[in-house]
Amino acid sequence: MRILAVLLAVLLAALLAGALHASPDFWRNEWPETNFDKTSVANWGEILSGGPPKDGIPALSDPSFVRASGKRGIDQREPVITVEIGGAEPRAYPIRYLIWHEIVNDRVGGIPIAVTYCPLCNSAITFDRRTRHGVLNFGVSGKLRHSDMVMYDRETQSWWQQAVGEAIVGDLTGTQLKTLPAWMESWDEFRTRNPEGLVMAEPRHNRDYGRNPYRGYDTSRRPFLYSGEMPPHGINPLERVVRVGNKAWPMSRLARAGVVKEAGVTISWTEGQASALDSGRIGKGRDVGSIRVKDGQGRDVSHDVMFAFAFHAFWPEGRWMLAN
Repeated sequence: MRILAVLLAVLLAALLAGALHASPDFWRNEWPETNFDKTSVANWGEILSGGPPKDGIPALSDPSFVRASGKRGIDQREPVITVEIGGAEPRAYPIRYLIWHEIVNDRVGGIPIAVTYCPLCNSAITFDRRTRHGVLNFGVSGKLRHSDMVMYDRETQSWWQQAVGEAIVGDLTGTQLKTLPAWMESWDEFRTRNPEGLVMAEPRHNRDYGRNPYRGYDTSRRPFLYSGEMPPHGINPLERVVRVGNKAWPMSRLARAGVVKEAGVTISWTEGQASALDSGRIGKGRDVGSIRVKDGQGRDVSHDVMFAFAFHAFWPEGRWMLAN
């Protein structure tokens, strides 16, 4: 639980800093190229330092890949983010890498994408990097808002809210990224379905890949660096929920039902995926299961599996899909 003690110490320092510096002037020296006069943020006290500075968590670009059949060293229950676009070969991005890097800028089937993962919200979203302002390349700002990663683009130095895929500070404020269908599943699920699929090779960084630096986080009492309202209906703030648009299905409900068909989608749950935020080693985490979301024609639907507090923070008027 040492990591939680460190997180609490950072939390106290950040909250004090936020109270003292609830204005963009506090960030201008660190971000001289960012246009702070253009923003959708009403309360600057919501933006806090997560600890690491700009690029202190190094995003990756143009990673190398190997065949799934030849990949070694990943536990079969470890989570990966799966991306299948058109006729391109399926790709798996292991959370054991993303938990340390949070963003991977890549190109699949000719489409520039950003595969993102915010450990503090468990939010894993894949974006199309093409915008009307050109193709963007993303980095990790080191800032958090409602405990969610704030990304930035290297072209304009604008800040982006990862959970919603929208620019919130800078010249591109209000620009929305397109989300792409992608999902988290176990390494065994991906490898069994795609033995000759591609999996991201281990990055050339000095990191203990496979270790969870947030040990015990998803069973802690409250989220890190979050002071907002907790979810309604008695839902645990760190309960995983499946978000589709502005609707959220508690994972506990899906695990009990196995399959839920409503609101135009079919959500299926299967056992076998380890929580990346539980045990000290990712592959040893408790089983939280995997989900797939499809529409009426059987096509994969863009979605996210995030913590309940984050859904409530960014979709305060969202609809909770509770059991009848």
